[in-house]
Amino acid sequence: LEISNLGDKDILVLPLDLTQRSSHEAATNSVLKHFGKIDVLINNGGRSQRSLFVDTNLDVFSAIMELNYLGTISLTKYVLNHMIQRRKGKIVTVSSVMGIMGAPLASGYCASKHALQGFFNSLRTELTDYPQISIINICPGPVQSKIIQNVFTENLAKSLESSGDQSHKMPTDRCVRLTLVSVANDLKEAWISDNPYLAVCYLWQYAPTWAWWLMSKMGKRRIQNFKSGVVSWCPALR
Repeated sequence: LEISNLGDKDILVLPLDLTQRSSHEAATNSVLKHFGKIDVLINNGGRSQRSLFVDTNLDVFSAIMELNYLGTISLTKYVLNHMIQRRKGKIVTVSSVMGIMGAPLASGYCASKHALQGFFNSLRTELTDYPQISIINICPGPVQSKIIQNVFTENLAKSLESSGDQSHKMPTDRCVRLTLVSVANDLKEAWISDNPYLAVCYLWQYAPTWAWWLMSKMGKRRIQNFKSGVVSWCPALR
């Protein structure tokens, strides 16, 4: 409000819990009542994970999918109904480079992001009669955020003891700017990351055998660091 021409009527903040899917229709209707339309939906809610699969309770995986995947597509469903009526709009989903590759200590998180990639890539093919509705997947690499402080661990009641240094990660404002550029240009998918993580994405996409070999080497060291209490790279924003 202080740095723009926006007024109070131009801003509406609604508390929303992605896991409370029964509330999503009402939230969508509240926005429509206030603004009359929804031009852009940015799906940017979720939690990461740091634990070995063999040590992790299954209810953790259920919670990850409920939040990252089902919560996202639930909200999308109600907003998309409105966009189809208008025949225009943008649905932007913050996935992750973990939706492209796999990594140790994040099997549930990777699964949820792969699910989002598959869902929205499929949804895009169902909307060919609506060329002005854009489905945009944003795949960030390591970005400075509080996601590490709030990761899932091997059980729902346990939190991560240390989040480590994040200075090596991409600054948040840089990621936001590149995301907005991608949205403005209707890119179907954007990988937003510094190297060497971006290079690993290309390797995973075009030379998967080499990528598997590299990740096995990196993964072994990462697991060793994790077990010894050393905080290592966590390739995730959302």
